Amino acid sequence: MGSNSSRIGDLPKNEYLKKLSGMESISENDPFWNQLLSFSFPAPTKGHINLCVENNPRTGNLGALIKVFLSRTKELKLSAECQNHIFIWQTHNALFIICCLLKVFICQMSEEELQLHFTYEEKSPGNYSSDSEDLLEELLCCLMQLITDIPLLDITYEISVEAISTMVVFLSCQLFHKEVLRQSISHKYLMRGPCLPYTSKLVKTLLYNFIRQEKPPPPGAHVFPQQSDGGGLLYGLASGVATGLWTVFTLGGVGSKAAASPELSSPLANQSLLLLLVLANLTDASDAPNPYRQAIMSFKNTQDSSPFPSSIPHAFQINFNSLYTALCEQQTSDQATLLLYTLLHQNSNIRTYMLARTDMENLVLPILEILYHVEERNSHHVYMALIILLILTEDDGFNRSIHEVILKNITWYSERVLTEISLGSLLILVVIRTIQYNMTRTRDKYLHTNCLAALANMSAQFRSLHQYAAQRIISLFSLLSKKHNKVLEQATQSLRGSLSSNDVPLPDYAQDLNVIEEVIRMMLEIINSCLTNSLHHNPNLVYALLYKRDLFEQFRTHPSFQDIMQNIDLVISFFSSRLLQAGAELSVERVLEIIKQGVVALPKDRLKKFPELKFKYVEEEQPEEFFIPYVWSLVYNSAVGLYWNPQDIQLFTMDSD
Repeated sequence: MGSNSSRIGDLPKNEYLKKLSGMESISENDPFWNQLLSFSFPAPTKGHINLCVENNPRTGNLGALIKVFLSRTKELKLSAECQNHIFIWQTHNALFIICCLLKVFICQMSEEELQLHFTYEEKSPGNYSSDSEDLLEELLCCLMQLITDIPLLDITYEISVEAISTMVVFLSCQLFHKEVLRQSISHKYLMRGPCLPYTSKLVKTLLYNFIRQEKPPPPGAHVFPQQSDGGGLLYGLASGVATGLWTVFTLGGVGSKAAASPELSSPLANQSLLLLLVLANLTDASDAPNPYRQAIMSFKNTQDSSPFPSSIPHAFQINFNSLYTALCEQQTSDQATLLLYTLLHQNSNIRTYMLARTDMENLVLPILEILYHVEERNSHHVYMALIILLILTEDDGFNRSIHEVILKNITWYSERVLTEISLGSLLILVVIRTIQYNMTRTRDKYLHTNCLAALANMSAQFRSLHQYAAQRIISLFSLLSKKHNKVLEQATQSLRGSLSSNDVPLPDYAQDLNVIEEVIRMMLEIINSCLTNSLHHNPNLVYALLYKRDLFEQFRTHPSFQDIMQNIDLVISFFSSRLLQAGAELSVERVLEIIKQGVVALPKDRLKKFPELKFKYVEEEQPEEFFIPYVWSLVYNSAVGLYWNPQDIQLFTMDSD
């Protein structure tokens, strides 16, 4: 083996890689493996991999390599405790080669063909061995054991990342199918048999990896120092990793949006989160639900001493405070926002805990910032942020408490200097801004609906609205009113045109009018809900209503809005009368004083009661049709070092969000 490690330039002529991919079968006990795994390299070349794909059915060398890896992992924990650097790096190299080969095999062939590559063991073609039938399953179980049982140290960091990456690769067959996979060999292995008992432990480990955000050790920091003669195998391994394998943790894939971002501070946390999301979004088996989703739905706080019901499988406990902190800090990424959505939507223990927090601004502000920078985010990230707000606003306690949290100097809000504003008022401002952006750009009805639903849920608990928030509510109504008048005028002209010409197809203005009237009614209901339930808390909203009172005139007699306009009309009339009595040229301060006095004098029984506005987020009937492509697009863009060819991807188009 000598004292030198291979250089990247030596790869094409590396004799050991040539032998691995050649036509000669190599026994798992052959000294060759020690020699191969003592080299450090970034990846086998395309030529080596193609030869391996072609020759492996005759040689079974991939199966032999996997068996070498499996035998080594039995000693991995002890090697970590004994600081056996060479053994760990050799084992890492074995897994790295397996991962590279698996990625190509999965891309190029069906799962059935892949299984055949793992059942060839004898030297002659077509000769099977019964004990190798479940080599894939054994590899998968071994990876789960490695991820959950090997202590995370400087010398085990890379192999932990590689094990997680290999599991992601193992499941990547979904990338090469246009339809969502509902049955596959990988699903079968993960959902039953020897892998199943690792479910809760794996989910817990992946969550803790996300929570801890462990940074990788500096290249070479965990191996012996360079020898005085400038050579030596161990230094060669370290320098090879620094220049080669470490690129796996710092480079984005082809066409990756993440490639322009700063280097990931924690590749382990990133890969763990991606694998967790992939597992959580696997489709249920025909005879059993997804156990990883069950684990995510049911885990509890470490401080919760109540016993788990016997009906809940794969249950475990985790520190909710640490998880909450990590979620608050990591919301700049799609995958962290998707995890937050998944936990809030599916785990009632987490949802109850978060809603009881007294520092909700730490969670809500990053979500608002995502929505505020809507132009820079992809549509899926914006949807997830919006649905999180909708889920939170289903809770009346949340809707009350956000108006009690006072924020100072929100630097990222650039439309206006906000030196002091409540979290509730800021939330209203950002949601209204999102609606206005959507009206002028994307015109997405789904986004409109969810924004308005969140405002409607909050409306009965609006408290001490900031004057700017109150103005923006009325400004949005003004914008909708103008849009309504424009569409109405277009519809009228279209109707006249249809009488004079029967040949020209006309736009369906009736449908546009119907949509805009639905949105206007929703806005009127939001304003009405605030006036009915918390008029005395919101003098700034009354002021804004009075200032723009002419806006509402046209809707007083409109059949679609007559009922909901009664209270708004009453409030405008009542306070207009009091201002008239007070005289002309009143200051803003004097007007607000009159409004505050008038609120006390206005008989509450004169305001008509309407049903409470409450909207709940309801997931689509087949959520996997949205979430599975979304998760794999995140994997494709963010899974560091997994270089899939964009031309091979079938699940989603490469130019989409």
